Amino acid sequence: MKINPNNVSLKITAGFASQFPREALPQVALSGRSNVGKSSLVNCLINRKNLARGSSTPGKTITVNFYDIDKKLFLVDLPGYGYAKRTYEEKLKWSKLTDSYFTNNESIDLLRLVVQLIDSRTGPTKDDVDMLRFLAESNIPHIIAATKCDKLNATERRAFCEMISANPDCKSCGEIIMFSAKSKEGKDELMSAILSYIK
Repeated sequence: MKINPNNVSLKITAGFASQFPREALPQVALSGRSNVGKSSLVNCLINRKNLARGSSTPGKTITVNFYDIDKKLFLVDLPGYGYAKRTYEEKLKWSKLTDSYFTNNESIDLLRLVVQLIDSRTGPTKDDVDMLRFLAESNIPHIIAATKCDKLNATERRAFCEMISANPDCKSCGEIIMFSAKSKEGKDELMSAILSYIK
């Protein structure tokens, strides 16, 4: 399958499950903590600079964003989690909205893959591990994109890969891709992986 990266649009910014689109397009969801680089990853994959915009205040964006990629798939940007300064009410809203995507989504049968973003500089947080466990227990195909890898030297990369390989909660991941929106490392590999799951 070929994708035209110039034919991309933000379909909808959904604050409620009732707003999720129902078009019969395969979906690939992006999950990760606030400030892990989801917006940068989206812009990198589609060769755009500012289609996906991160909030000026990490953790404040609480919506599910559906990007229509060449009328062939939706990239679904789930709300970022784990921001310490978010209020209890905001955390509750994030939890309910994200849970609604997986449990109250009329098009959930179109979900083909979850790309779990993990900051390569820190490794998986408790929230990351919780999400990985949920995906494994729900039998949802998922891979890891290790973001900001351009900031690691060779020794740090090896240490990260060894840490991920030794983590039992990462065993169910289909693939681990080192990714950098800045250097474009892993861009083609990640897009190829996404396309392989939606064929």
